[in-house]
Amino acid sequence: MSVSVPLRLRPLEIGDLLDETFRMYRRHFLLFAGISVILAVPAAALYGLAIAWVSAGLVRTTDAPDLALLGGFYLGFFGALLVGVLILPFTHSAVVYAACESALGRPVTAGGIFRGVLRRYFPLLGYWLLFNSVTASFALVLCVAPFLLWIWVFVMWVAVVPIMFIENAGIGYAVSRSRLLVEGRWWRTFLILFLTFVVYELVAGALGAFIQIAQFVLEQFVSMFLASAIALTTSQLIAALLTPIFQIVIVLIYFDLRVRREALDLFQMAYRLAAPPAAI
Repeated sequence: MSVSVPLRLRPLEIGDLLDETFRMYRRHFLLFAGISVILAVPAAALYGLAIAWVSAGLVRTTDAPDLALLGGFYLGFFGALLVGVLILPFTHSAVVYAACESALGRPVTAGGIFRGVLRRYFPLLGYWLLFNSVTASFALVLCVAPFLLWIWVFVMWVAVVPIMFIENAGIGYAVSRSRLLVEGRWWRTFLILFLTFVVYELVAGALGAFIQIAQFVLEQFVSMFLASAIALTTSQLIAALLTPIFQIVIVLIYFDLRVRREALDLFQMAYRLAAPPAAI
């Protein structure tokens, strides 16, 4: 169990928000990273197997293709896709729930996180399927306008999952409330997300280069297939280690928006002043 200190609500400047993100991640690193990596393992292993099958040249386009190899590739790929969909609420929301609990000063445990996400499993699954459908729809139209529209939607929906957890809300209310919280602060919210993305990409790029070097070295000692599978799986797991950064930022953005729009920090201060003194 990780002991949590309640988030001191106050208007956070962008630098303060990023500092608080890394502070919270360090405080619960083993739990947050462990959950993220465990959830990434099944799909990462299947994707790694399927893609390495191709990269190693085991799937060949000939007059008589090897149906067994093609079957293995498609089985791994679609198996990973199915597993990814089924655990979507956990992979995208487990750390968000843990960060919400930590910000509220509640104990954070693996069991509590699992139960918290499971209670909202179907609303979360519906939301993430909706979000991914919107993303896919915009991706099909390769021009600037839909891409900018997707960015607008992503920023406007940024607080949906924290709202679903903290305010026990459904999809429709959470989407509407997130839009109201972000309204008038869209550019600031976008800048926070953009800077977080830049940090993420810099770290991921550096680690990705190291993995490529390690793969080249591995190929001198093991088969190309095994080296490719290890490299691809490792890339997925490293991405899982970095994902909590984004998820914690989203929770802190939610609280910051509520402080700025609803003076939530004043309510917290009033509650503390009204609370009876602790017994000595």
